[in-house]
Amino acid sequence: MSTPEKSGSTSTIVAAIRAKRERQPQTLSDIARMEADLVADIEAFDLDAAERRARREYLANSAAGMSDPRLVFPEIAPPLANAELGSRAFAGDQAGPSPAVEAPPDQPRETSSLLDQLRQQAALRQAEMHIALAERTAINEAVDQALKHLFFFLHELVQQLNIVKPGIPRVYPLVEQTVLDELVWQEGFADYRTQSQAAGALVELVSFSYHLYRQSVIRIERDGPSVERFRTMIFDYGLPFTCKEFKNDRAYVERAEFDIRCDVSVSVRWRADFAKGAIILETRNLERLGSAVYSLSPQAVDQALLDDFGRLVLGQPNRFRELLNRA
Repeated sequence: MSTPEKSGSTSTIVAAIRAKRERQPQTLSDIARMEADLVADIEAFDLDAAERRARREYLANSAAGMSDPRLVFPEIAPPLANAELGSRAFAGDQAGPSPAVEAPPDQPRETSSLLDQLRQQAALRQAEMHIALAERTAINEAVDQALKHLFFFLHELVQQLNIVKPGIPRVYPLVEQTVLDELVWQEGFADYRTQSQAAGALVELVSFSYHLYRQSVIRIERDGPSVERFRTMIFDYGLPFTCKEFKNDRAYVERAEFDIRCDVSVSVRWRADFAKGAIILETRNLERLGSAVYSLSPQAVDQALLDDFGRLVLGQPNRFRELLNRA
């Protein structure tokens, strides 16, 4: 409870504030009286009592009260476990810090004869696969390099022959005494094809084609059933022709006249056979009218073989077939 003196000083302060708000004049005596009241309140303040009161409030509001030994809390661990933990803690205090707990050693693994056999078989299989892959890669690269060598040679050969346009002294027998001869080089072309990038982009085909021509037409007559056989034959040769048929009253072809131009298309395909590690040579009208197929190893493709192939194209003496049979 407040004393009369404190109530009086408070009322004086309140009056001073009110007077200031109401803009009432204050005298120096009023101010001096207010200062005296404030000094008296300070001297009457009990510091020790205020400190004890603050300490009681802090202890009541803080968590320090939870450490009061008079408070009893239930045990979480069973008594036996607590006793063991206590004895271990006591022993640890007596002997010092406890060493690090070591993990138990791994149990010995029993060996399996079946798994050992499978491991050996797998290792052998992997080694065989690696060897086969290396061999296959070497073979594919050999075929690829041989075809590239072929293309470069044929490309240069075609360029020169397209300028020179030489006569080709080759005779193509057609039927009986009829032949195609005195032909002249007209135009040639060389090209190549590669695999996809995913397959390795290896050269898989080299093509070489050219036309031989002479300004002439050969007429050949055929009768009855031989008309269709002859028509199929010259169509397979790729020879350009026209046919005039003569039919009887029953619309049956009795005979036909074939006018064949002296225009021979020659094609040569060098195709890779990666599975067999070989090069397949497919020709049409190269040495004679019709098709032929040869097989050769990539090692056989050297400069001697290419030169003799060029002589074969020009109708000159050559050893091309002999060189094809080399390993």
